[in-house]
Amino acid sequence: MCGKGFVKMSNLVAHTVLHSNEKTHVCEVCGKAFSQRNGLKSHMFTHTKKEKRHVCELCGKKFSDLGPLKTHMRVHTNEKPYECDICHKSFAFKNILNIKEKPHKCYVCHGVFTQLNCLKAHLLIHSNKKNHQCDVCGRAFSRKDVLITHLRIHTKEKPYSCEICSKEFSVKFNLKQHLNTHTKEKHHKCELCDKKFTYKHTLKLHLLIHTKEKPYVCDICGKAFNHNSHLRMHNRIHTKEKPYVCNICGKVFARGNHLKKHESIHTKERPYICDVCGKGFSQASNLKSHLMTHTNEKPYVCKECDKRFSRANYLKEHLKTHSGNKPFNCEECGKAFTVKPSLKRHLLTHSNGKPHQCEVCGKAFTRKDSLMTHLRLHTKEKPFECEICSRAFSEKHNLKRHVYTHTKEKPYKCELCDKRFSHSSSLRAHLLIHTKEKPYVCEVCDKAFAHKGSLRSHIRTHTKERPYVCDICNKTFSHVNHLKSHKWTHTKEKPYICKICGRGFSQTSNLKSHLVTHTDEKPHVCNECGKKFSHAKHLKSHLATHSDIKPFGCDVCGKKFPLKPSLKRHLKRHER
Repeated sequence: MCGKGFVKMSNLVAHTVLHSNEKTHVCEVCGKAFSQRNGLKSHMFTHTKKEKRHVCELCGKKFSDLGPLKTHMRVHTNEKPYECDICHKSFAFKNILNIKEKPHKCYVCHGVFTQLNCLKAHLLIHSNKKNHQCDVCGRAFSRKDVLITHLRIHTKEKPYSCEICSKEFSVKFNLKQHLNTHTKEKHHKCELCDKKFTYKHTLKLHLLIHTKEKPYVCDICGKAFNHNSHLRMHNRIHTKEKPYVCNICGKVFARGNHLKKHESIHTKERPYICDVCGKGFSQASNLKSHLMTHTNEKPYVCKECDKRFSRANYLKEHLKTHSGNKPFNCEECGKAFTVKPSLKRHLLTHSNGKPHQCEVCGKAFTRKDSLMTHLRLHTKEKPFECEICSRAFSEKHNLKRHVYTHTKEKPYKCELCDKRFSHSSSLRAHLLIHTKEKPYVCEVCDKAFAHKGSLRSHIRTHTKERPYVCDICNKTFSHVNHLKSHKWTHTKEKPYICKICGRGFSQTSNLKSHLVTHTDEKPHVCNECGKKFSHAKHLKSHLATHSDIKPFGCDVCGKKFPLKPSLKRHLKRHER
């Protein structure tokens, strides 16, 4: 049949059973059948589960016999009694020495194997024959054992259980990996960065980071990967294959970890608990990231600007801002974005889809997080507190801006006038003063603005919207800073003090204007008549006197005025 030779007739008889597929040796406990007696014998140990009375005093690992315990002790003693006759390298275990002797060679890729059946199983990869098909999802495999392992995805069967924490696994190899989380044994060390690994193959994969080697290439788009598993997952982008199905809602996923993450939505299970604040997480990786919020640890550093990040994917996204590449384009307006999520958020502005509505004031939002932030206007919730002065904020970015008032740090400098700013957004807004650019135009009156926020505030003059309500007297305002100023009329609080005369002000802008009265400085000059003013708003009012435009008319006598205060003074004459 296969030409294999044997010394004894009994061995030949036992071997021919493999070709006939006859399984005469049946387990009396579960009925499982085997072609050879030793296969049944090995299987019987799964039922008897012999008591493990021999315990390693160093790591606590248990063994059923004294022999395996003695062998295990070499892990701790570093004893290596088995030496290779060719290279004289020593090994702790005989089976590792035998691995070095690999007589069976693959004629396709020249890989070598210790046993003939391992080579035969390997050759199926090159033949592309996939005779074993899954009845559930239709996926085909070259080997029957791989199909059996795959079926556990659908059946949720996990026959391998950890004796220490009772966690279950569908694959024996995963259980072995898991056991090392208890023993903390990491014998394989990287010579380049001193990082240690539990398994040799994990070290091999790690070394590819240093060598920059990417041997696994996609046949369709040419993209290269350093791990075979990464290539397999990438191929699903092209094939649209999603083999992982949620048993509860039927949603399909391309990756097993995505399904696992999704399933926690249904179960609400959060087994990973933070020891500091008690918050629960569905995944260990999420807990690990969360712990950095307590330690303020940010190990990932940008080499371009030295900005630090708590997670590698945050750094990866940030690096795209330096590359200048914006591959994600909006088909509606042509605007480009560095990352896909930014494009998705932008597209909602075109669709006018605002599914998230505020139940208090009726305002609608495209994103749920925007609604959550907005709700704090009504609830007065301010979860972000400054550690220096205890001032609280409703938004995290406002706290970040505030912290700079303590540190006085202004890393962003204008190249045109040398003015410095705490934030890059403030610098960008400032540059529009030099360029005179006003990209935001009102659709009602065509008035243009340099900043989007200024346009939003202006639009309220047309809509008469006044969303900010004083909780003391219920007076409404169109701007939040107007509400803030108004509240000080109730509290009589004037926190901004002039250092020259001691006068107090409720706003920094008022203090700034007041300081000019001490210096007699009048930097704002009228180009028409040369008259000087201490404040820009005074110059603006003055310029109206040179213009023929008089938009403010008296309803009593019809007389028109260039300024609203002039109209107010005129109306008092009629009241007399």
